[in-house]
Amino acid sequence: MSQDPENTLVMETSKGNVTIALRPDLAPNHVKRIKELAREGFYDGIVFHRVIDGFMAQTGCPQGRGTGGSGQNLKAEFNNEPHVRGTASMARANSPDSADSQFFICFGDTGFLNGQYTVWGQVTDGMDNVDQLQRGEPPASPDKIVSLRVAADIAD
Repeated sequence: MSQDPENTLVMETSKGNVTIALRPDLAPNHVKRIKELAREGFYDGIVFHRVIDGFMAQTGCPQGRGTGGSGQNLKAEFNNEPHVRGTASMARANSPDSADSQFFICFGDTGFLNGQYTVWGQVTDGMDNVDQLQRGEPPASPDKIVSLRVAADIAD
């Protein structure tokens, strides 16, 4: 399966690279916003502030505590895509329409999240690097996103 560079993210983490195939067919507005934030460099240097073994790794808070975002909430685009190993999905507060810049990557099958969070991508390479992220809520010494880029913007 060849990947569309315009709909592929390359996330360099402190543990190594992670490639995420974007799913505009599932969540077009979330994909659009994540690409805008990536292109602005919003995610560069942001830590994984909540990493729960067997569950998920969460990032995208500029304060590094899970309390902030870019300041632009998104209307939910819940879909039928299951939350499985490598699923990239939006974090949110109690309101379904409160997703902003925070997202999480599932370590395994987390079907209890299905239909309640917006799935927008799938890790296609580098899940072994996600597995190595420092655990904790927050981790004592958190790993971070060094850079998050749209593959089409990366020069060969």
